[in-house]
Amino acid sequence: MGLFILGVIPARFHSTRFPGKPLAIISGKPMIQHVYERALKASAINKLIVATDNERIKDVVEGFGGNVVMTDSTLPSGTDRVAEVARGIDADIILNIQGDEPLVHPDMLNALSKPFFKDSKIVMTTLVSSIKSQDELDDPDVVKVVVNNKEEAIYFSRFPIPYPGKMGHDKKITGYLKHIGLYGYRKDFLMLLTSLPPSSLEISERLEQLRVIENGFKIKTVKVEANTIGVDKPEDIKKVETFLKKNPLHY
Repeated sequence: MGLFILGVIPARFHSTRFPGKPLAIISGKPMIQHVYERALKASAINKLIVATDNERIKDVVEGFGGNVVMTDSTLPSGTDRVAEVARGIDADIILNIQGDEPLVHPDMLNALSKPFFKDSKIVMTTLVSSIKSQDELDDPDVVKVVVNNKEEAIYFSRFPIPYPGKMGHDKKITGYLKHIGLYGYRKDFLMLLTSLPPSSLEISERLEQLRVIENGFKIKTVKVEANTIGVDKPEDIKKVETFLKKNPLHY
């Protein structure tokens, strides 16, 4: 029996460092449109929705023909926004597709979904990729992750982890993994997760996924060879546009 997969793109207008981020223009289109159009090409996704609490974002999404649902403006996080939308839809797997990942590739979303078909015990998935530069390693906006030999996340941090040790002796950036902020959940687990209070590690690192680990659950990681540039601040827009000019067929 197949699994019905719902993709949800949470999009919040008010951001401390970058207000109006989902509507920022990248190569002639709002960022939310880049994310939506790329996600729509993922063969694993049966239904795709933007979840927002802002009328301007709603109007833009409807303007380019996307599906959008208005959510409660008091929700504390994008994950809560995803859960609110998912609660009313009959789906098996929910993909949380961050609205600030304009270079998300359809193959990444297919890879995010695949473990659920292989193992019924997996409740959550996420993506990781190799860190290839010192700038990425030092950037607190690039979240680092360490995994065990079952490809399950052990810890996420904004700090370079693990401690360099042998990896640092040859002065090469090898062995480090960065987290790509896309998540898959079984629907019942997503409902459980959003019912739990924020954890101490989550608050300290400002990383929601640590709530999962701190409460004793497993996150299955899938390694992909992908070039992604998350948009955290206005200057990241230029980085994305430069990438798109060099890679115009990045779909």
